[in-house]
Amino acid sequence: MTGVLSGQPVGLLGRAEECATLDRLLQAGLGGESGVLVLRGDAGVGKTALIAYVSRHDEAWRTATVVGVESEMELDFSGVHQLCAPFLGYLERLPDPQRVALQTVFGLRAGSSPDRFLVALSTLTLLAEAAEEQPLLCLVDDAHWLDAASTQILGFVARRLLAERIVIVCAARTGAGGEALANLPQLTVSGLDDSDARALLLASLAGPLDAAIRDQIVAESHGNPLALLELPRTWKVAELAGGFGFPGDQPVAGKIEQSYSRRLLELPRDTQSLVLVAAAEPQGDPVLLHRAAGSLGLEMSTAAPAIDAGLMRVGRRVEFGHPLVRTAAYHSARSADRERVHLALAEVTDAERDPDRRAWHRAHATAVPDEDVAAELERSAGRAQARGGLAAAAAFLHRAVSLTPDRTRRVERALAAAEASLQAGAFDVALGLAAAVETASLNDLQRARVDLVRGRVAFASNQGRDAPPLLLAAAKRLEPLAMELARETYLDAWGAALYAGDLAVGGDLVEVSRAAQRVPPSDGAARPAHLLLAGLAALVTGGHDAAAATLRKAQKAIETESTVEISFRWGWLTVVPSIVLWEDRAWHAITERQLRRTRQMGALARLPIDLTGLALTLTWRGEFAAAASAMAEADVVSEATGVEFAPLNAMHLAALRGHETELRSLVGATTAFGTARGQGNSVLWTHWVTALLFNGLARYEEALASAQRATRTAFDVILPGWALPELVEASVKTRRQDVGQEALERFEQIARAVGTDWALGLEARCRALLNVDESADELYRLAIERLDRTPLRTELARAHLLYGEWLRRERRRLDARGELRTAYEMFAGIGMEGFAERARRELAATGDKARKRTLATRDDLTPQEQQIARLARGGLSNPEIGAQLFLSARTVEWHLRKVFVKLDISSRRQLRTVISPEGELVRGRTA
Repeated sequence: MTGVLSGQPVGLLGRAEECATLDRLLQAGLGGESGVLVLRGDAGVGKTALIAYVSRHDEAWRTATVVGVESEMELDFSGVHQLCAPFLGYLERLPDPQRVALQTVFGLRAGSSPDRFLVALSTLTLLAEAAEEQPLLCLVDDAHWLDAASTQILGFVARRLLAERIVIVCAARTGAGGEALANLPQLTVSGLDDSDARALLLASLAGPLDAAIRDQIVAESHGNPLALLELPRTWKVAELAGGFGFPGDQPVAGKIEQSYSRRLLELPRDTQSLVLVAAAEPQGDPVLLHRAAGSLGLEMSTAAPAIDAGLMRVGRRVEFGHPLVRTAAYHSARSADRERVHLALAEVTDAERDPDRRAWHRAHATAVPDEDVAAELERSAGRAQARGGLAAAAAFLHRAVSLTPDRTRRVERALAAAEASLQAGAFDVALGLAAAVETASLNDLQRARVDLVRGRVAFASNQGRDAPPLLLAAAKRLEPLAMELARETYLDAWGAALYAGDLAVGGDLVEVSRAAQRVPPSDGAARPAHLLLAGLAALVTGGHDAAAATLRKAQKAIETESTVEISFRWGWLTVVPSIVLWEDRAWHAITERQLRRTRQMGALARLPIDLTGLALTLTWRGEFAAAASAMAEADVVSEATGVEFAPLNAMHLAALRGHETELRSLVGATTAFGTARGQGNSVLWTHWVTALLFNGLARYEEALASAQRATRTAFDVILPGWALPELVEASVKTRRQDVGQEALERFEQIARAVGTDWALGLEARCRALLNVDESADELYRLAIERLDRTPLRTELARAHLLYGEWLRRERRRLDARGELRTAYEMFAGIGMEGFAERARRELAATGDKARKRTLATRDDLTPQEQQIARLARGGLSNPEIGAQLFLSARTVEWHLRKVFVKLDISSRRQLRTVISPEGELVRGRTA
């Protein structure tokens, strides 16, 4: 493969560096190293010519070509269809959930809407399977015109490639194409320098050119090759040779499109019509073009003048000489001509095989309200939603609104379009539809639904201070109209208010809870969501005593409930009862169950939430390696889905490990993030973990200040309870018994209401610190006994430490040594380095000496290698690991080879000898 040589097409003049970069990318791909590159530049700058240059290297490659089309931007997965269509023969090799997902979105089978990121993972696996047989080259031209779903999936696939023989080259306009493409490796394609521009201009002309005109064209083209080639074609010979100038007040892309428009106008009328049909039919299907032409009374032979002029090609596909030809042909035509062409295309599109495209053409052919067309669009929206095309469903409904003659139906469809746009993440569109609906005559229920759209948009887009008052207002308005929807909205508002915390401006947690308590009880058996709402509201207004019984019923219902509503409609709220009841095993079990269901259903957008919940429970249990693995996986998915979360788990883990520098950095970022978004819960979390850190480091004044901040709120029902034991410990260590006593009294109310070993064990530990009622010795023993019944090793180790410290101060050195050595060994084994050092110093003060240990860690492995090693040790195959971590089987194998080298082993079987089930290295070091 070579770069630009003499005799190559003039379109590559001056592109030696770009071609050399592409050559290197292809050579690396043939060597087994995946590559991705986005060619970024203005319209006409030569991106398509570079794509064509790459396509000529196809003797060693299997090539898939995708072309973005402006008119298909609202049809979800249209780009993915183009990319995957040549490889559908490999579908049977995919794991069942992935195969079903692609078959569903491709219309090969009926089924419920698959998660968009499961479709992305399925696409990655399909392409990787195809590349196993022959290196795969994916070329995407006009990527800025891909539909949103395909753009997201393309970005997902591109970021997951590593060791596959796959190269992806995209061409996209400057400033366009979405974040999924913006975050990929870029190559800016700029205009030619003056020398190359003059050479290209002169090479494309057959006649004389006035020097002044030459310089003017070069200057105004800004080196844009297409401008240099196209603009002179529309001038007369006298203008080129005689020095007549032209206005230069329009951007180059506009001039190029105008140039194409003028060239199209010079074609015969029937040829113009045929080109318009091709422009309106984005599939490039020559059979469909032939049928539509026949319907319009056009002969295919009339395409010849456009083909001869280089504007259009008709072969296995109908293609244009440049994407701007399609744009010029479509936008320069009269609206009546466009409607006539779309009607012809609708008539020849198979209503059975492609009903949605037929509906889309019918919609573009209709200028006045038409209920039949609007109803067909509504049916298409339902089909699109069923296969996961949320943006397409919203687009169909949006168009149906404008074509609906009946006012009442128009309002209902507009509300449905707003809700579909919300689900698709098109928040601005949803708000625009809601605003438009408000100008109509609405009934009370419709006005309440408008409020609900606004509230849900606010929470989905920000999870901050704006959502609670909107959702609360919607819930109140819905009460007399749709009680079940009102209850759901109150639960949404409660969750939003918990996120907003102290930063809520109207609709705070107390206000929402009081309003929810005024809702009449449901008829018949209470559903889990009803119990959840009642228990959470009572928790805020009356405390744990008032809420415990209802929350236990809610927890039991959630544990036994198998419907999708509980697991997925309410998400993280379903674990709140277990958390506030201090039911550690139920919390962990519900979290694990929801994670399994999320994986089974392929709901990747939900996966980071469930992984985050699992990581939190694992951290409490002292399973730091497994927690870090879950956090790493959550980060991978979050990066793929583009959803940003505050690093709450990372802060918790850093605090328990005693990593002050890391925690300070995370706290600063989280405080800025939470304050900007109005997420008071995130800010409160920073105070709790900071108190935890400083208690571990024996810096009790700092721990006291942070714990006090964490417990001074009426707008959180979780974090203050977790922070109260930290406050008791810090206050005793700083001789602030009065502060500790007040904190103990608050915690006793929680512990007595919930009655679990976790809560009662911490209560006994706190009472022992303050030496209340019974002897401290008995209380410490009780705390250890209760906490030993739980899997919470972090808390048990702390109880041994505090007991040992008390024994030392009571001059019971031998007894103290036993407790402190137990604490030290537990802390060191878990990885709680700050607490371990505190225990080591206390042990030294008894006259004993503990050898300072460097823990068995996996620091030699990267986070991704750690995950893969742990999963491989558990018996998962490479494809199974890849499906879980969004990698291809080949990339998993590549990582495993590196793991084997680092761990000095040679097989998967040996992983069991060097890695524990929790993911820690069995081999430790002492120093």
